Amino acid sequence: MSIALKQVFNKDKTFRPKRKFEPGTQRFELHKKAQVSLSSGVDLRAAVALPHGEDLNDWVAMHVVDFFNRINLIYGTVCEFCTEKSCPVMSGGPRYEYRWQDDHKYKKPTALPAPKYMNLLMDWIEVQINNEDIFPTSMGIPFPKNFTQICKKIICRLFRVFVHVYIHHFDRMILMGAEAHVNTCYKHFYYFSTELNLIDRKELEPLRPTGLVSSRG
Repeated sequence: MSIALKQVFNKDKTFRPKRKFEPGTQRFELHKKAQVSLSSGVDLRAAVALPHGEDLNDWVAMHVVDFFNRINLIYGTVCEFCTEKSCPVMSGGPRYEYRWQDDHKYKKPTALPAPKYMNLLMDWIEVQINNEDIFPTSMGIPFPKNFTQICKKIICRLFRVFVHVYIHHFDRMILMGAEAHVNTCYKHFYYFSTELNLIDRKELEPLRPTGLVSSRG
């Protein structure tokens, strides 16, 4: 990342605290390998493929946490412009509206202002990735049987952050000169999610017109 982009994407603008990989863990080593591949300029399609001999769940877990950190950072740069007045509904343009639902306060899909939706979304993801029963960090502790389904839900909801940022706040990214970085992050997210079938193709429709990815994926 260039010095200019580091000034844009600084830790003070992170929407939520980053989740770090503990040194010495398998996920930490996987993350280092993945970052080396990305920084070497390798094709993003190749970068998301499961490395030979590695555990699929560990690979998915590492990426889910990494995408949470990256998207958290991206939204953090525009969150001051994403207000209940500017974004009274969490949406991706007039055709796509996202309603929040959880197992607590919002048991039915509920329309919410974008910043409130984002807060609930990031809180919810933090709970999942910090739960050792779902994202175990110690060797020998198995992943739950529904791990893939949980990750699919996280990926689906993180994608909606991209949609909202692209449709409603991308002008800010352009003004900051950060659009290339955001585009690369999105393409990485897209290729990983589709390569491992972690997102329904219908969910991807809001960003088809951007031309960031082909209709064939």
